[in-house]
Amino acid sequence: MADYICIKTYLNRYEAEKDRELLETSGIRAVIFVDDLGGTFPSLLMGNPARLMVDNEQVEEAVEMLVAADWNSEP
Repeated sequence: MADYICIKTYLNRYEAEKDRELLETSGIRAVIFVDDLGGTFPSLLMGNPARLMVDNEQVEEAVEMLVAADWNSEP
């Protein structure tokens, strides 16, 4: 099983999903860990941000891709 590392945190699920989708379509294994009851209670993210997690072996490639895409800001 792969080890996953958090490369970026988000205050809303949708920004995290956008970056995850970018990585996944580029062949980088990525998942989001978020505790907002499936989007039902986004206010739960206030003290517990969404985390973009990437396979340990693909961290550098993922960070470079997010910086190049410049969706939000650097991770």
